[in-house]
Amino acid sequence: MTAYFAEYAWLPDTSAPTADVLIEVADRRITGVTAGAPARSDAVRLPGLTLPGLANAHSHAFHRALRGRTHGGRGDFWSWRNLMYAVADRLDPDSYLALARATYAEMALAGITCVGEFHYLHHRPEGGRYHDRNAMSAALVEAAAQAGIRITLLDTCYLTATVDGQPLTGVQRRFGDGDAYRWAERASAFAPTSRNARVGAAVHSVRAVPAEQLAVVAAWADERGEPLHVHLSEQPAENEACLARYGCTPSELLAEHGVLGPATTAVHATHLTDADLARLGGTGTGACFCPTTERDLADGIGPARELVDAGSPLSLGSDSHAVIDMFEEARAVELDERLRTRQRGHFTAAELLVAATATGHAALGWTDAGRIAVGQRADLVTVRLDSVRTAGVPPVGVFFAAGAADVTDVVADGRPVVRDGRHVTIDVPAALRESIAAVTR
Repeated sequence: MTAYFAEYAWLPDTSAPTADVLIEVADRRITGVTAGAPARSDAVRLPGLTLPGLANAHSHAFHRALRGRTHGGRGDFWSWRNLMYAVADRLDPDSYLALARATYAEMALAGITCVGEFHYLHHRPEGGRYHDRNAMSAALVEAAAQAGIRITLLDTCYLTATVDGQPLTGVQRRFGDGDAYRWAERASAFAPTSRNARVGAAVHSVRAVPAEQLAVVAAWADERGEPLHVHLSEQPAENEACLARYGCTPSELLAEHGVLGPATTAVHATHLTDADLARLGGTGTGACFCPTTERDLADGIGPARELVDAGSPLSLGSDSHAVIDMFEEARAVELDERLRTRQRGHFTAAELLVAATATGHAALGWTDAGRIAVGQRADLVTVRLDSVRTAGVPPVGVFFAAGAADVTDVVADGRPVVRDGRHVTIDVPAALRESIAAVTR
């Protein structure tokens, strides 16, 4: 057993952190939580504020290589996508392992203990198959293991280039399996042995999976009791194309084919009608917002408060990794709502904490993580309260003041991953520098 003594810890169902909390851990689980406890000489001291492990519910690991490289002029999501495809074209299992390992290690430094990897780089760049047809999936799972965090590999079905069914061309050919049945057959063949990994499913978008094949993906996830994610209404152009092809919005199309529901998370959900909001909330479909990516790509601001009020649990992701900082993602939800509505005070600090922790873990299938409570996975993230950003800030204000650089210590599944702001096994800046250079030369 290991004991931790937190100067402050944010316990479940509280509006603010609690002082002097003893947290006992054994066999990867929290076995005891005592508030107002006296200090113990045998306990590992955690000065600052200790939070549950943060969950990054939406990641494309290879996008990390694009940071700082896509700002050379005007453009939109579609011009950015062309630059993204250039990196995707250069990756193989070895280079992807190196890049994802470095990216996941950066996540660990930021307090992220679990990632949802929305994975569609399945095959060779020209569309041919690797001898191990899940070699790229295996690389991502191994990368997470080496970085010390859990992963939900969201194996993504990606079949067409447009809503009207144009075939995949160029680098997109490596994304496709031909049809949803062959996607399911390949995805079923991948069974990671790590207990820190699970495999869920994803529909890339309504432009990438024809309507008549959506149910195949939904059934695959449902039969296994695994999460299902989908990019939804990220762009107005996607909505317009769906209306032209099917006579309905993407949300309506997904509902008609059994994709929506409590096990499903809609990523972005930016451009929604009132009926879409009611449909998502009424089915208990989650919403994952990625504010730093949505603003980087000029996507727009989604209706976060309306979705939550309608019944959609809110989670957060760093998506393209323009920034890997869940504190920034969390406060951006509130601050973007202020910009959108010209009013303040939409989300409490406690609500932002839940979005960044328990809801995100649940969206990835880890319902036993994201809370500092007995029986939960022993994920602990300590944030310093004496940096230039947090000095003088009350602990309850951490999501409006702190950044990833303020994380000092991370314990994931009971194992120390970050100590004193450094990853315990990986030189993260060097790993990022080398792995990115290998795919951007």
